[in-house]
Amino acid sequence: MEERDIALELLTEDNFPYVEGIDREDVSEDFVDTAATLMELTRYGNEHGCIGRTFAVKAGEEYIGVILLGEALPWDTDPEEMRREPFYRLMGFVLDRRWRGRGIGGVVLEMAVDRCYRDFGPRPIALGVHKDNTGAARFYLRHGFRKTQVMEGNDYYYLRYPDLPKYRKVSK
Repeated sequence: MEERDIALELLTEDNFPYVEGIDREDVSEDFVDTAATLMELTRYGNEHGCIGRTFAVKAGEEYIGVILLGEALPWDTDPEEMRREPFYRLMGFVLDRRWRGRGIGGVVLEMAVDRCYRDFGPRPIALGVHKDNTGAARFYLRHGFRKTQVMEGNDYYYLRYPDLPKYRKVSK
């Protein structure tokens, strides 16, 4: 599978059943919300005019994952540095287990970030990683996030700031 075979499609009521069927039995709900929860958050965002996107991830014609990157509504637990400016929150990202370990996750993450930056403008990104989810922690560190010591429940906050010169070039 080549990078060009990976596509992001907006998550809709029509493609939701396919995303709901991805194999993520090995990923605890403590680590990543279910597709149903991400669909619920997507509906909320759509109804309330929040900016951001939830994507169904496709490899060829097969649905292999879901990722939600959207406008962050303020939480009391947000790190102080995130309260200074609007930011996005990565609420959920999971690939079917048959597709992990192939470098596709990094491609999907960057595609989603690029698309949100293009559609709504660059902003910092925050996400939570469960304290026991060492695989996700390594993944996000490799992709430009830094771990903070701030926690929300059992999740450490990870933050990433946009490479603004890169996105200024895209927008011209």
